[in-house]
Amino acid sequence: MRYYALQVKTRSEEKYMKLVKSLHPEIDFPLYFPQRRLDIRRKGKIVHSTAAVFPGYIFAETGDGDPGTEDMQKYQWAFRRTEGFYRFLKSNQNITPLADKDLELVLHFIKKSGPVAGVSKVYFDENARIVVTEGPLMGLEGKIIKVDKRKGRAKIKLDLYDDSFSIDLAFEVMGPLEHR
Repeated sequence: MRYYALQVKTRSEEKYMKLVKSLHPEIDFPLYFPQRRLDIRRKGKIVHSTAAVFPGYIFAETGDGDPGTEDMQKYQWAFRRTEGFYRFLKSNQNITPLADKDLELVLHFIKKSGPVAGVSKVYFDENARIVVTEGPLMGLEGKIIKVDKRKGRAKIKLDLYDDSFSIDLAFEVMGPLEHR
């Protein structure tokens, strides 16, 4: 399978995906919009919310084939004519599938975490370093740049193509290793 990244209007990703599916029934392959769940404390109450992992991006999974031939070329005008579309990555003239680290990162959130990345289970070792036992943070330990124990969040730095950005992922602290 090949995965392509489309940049669309931020906070309108789900709307864009519904428009594409309704206006262009010939697009029968899956579109993904990875999200993460966060618990936010507002005025003393905890509010459950979801946010985009990659704000402004959706990912299209097409069949195998030569990159740049019929995969996305065949459907590019359908995507481009739909309201909210900005561009393909790397560019509209150079539509290429995700590869290497970019593909690995996107698949981590699409396949391993499910449609909404939930809460990771972690503990802190004797050196106060975070150790992830399960959840969406698993495998991303090297990308953690900040940990907020009070809020139960880890800020991770993600790189997609030439863009670098950071997001928060929720975690739940389990007991120390010797008590497990």
